[in-house]
Amino acid sequence: MIGNLLARSGLRAATQTVGRTQRRKMGDGPFTDAMHVKKNKYVEEWNGRREITEKAFEVGPDNLPAILFCAFVFPFGIYTFTRRELIIKGDPRYKRSGLA
Repeated sequence: MIGNLLARSGLRAATQTVGRTQRRKMGDGPFTDAMHVKKNKYVEEWNGRREITEKAFEVGPDNLPAILFCAFVFPFGIYTFTRRELIIKGDPRYKRSGLA
């Protein structure tokens, strides 16, 4: 349609450039086989281990203290120190909460 309009206006050079649009391969694009993604064996191995972690993970006497520390003691310690700091500084958010 644009080529017809340009041809009517007398611009022959413009019609030739419009007709030579770039053609692309459907789906693949203008890429060769050497440019496709190559799998990294280390990433694939890590991904496989990550998928079976819940099946391979076991709680025993060796790792139970670390789990309890990471799940309960450390978060409670952060909460305690943060709460104490809010009380000492007289933070308005703590005063408005009704706990002060």
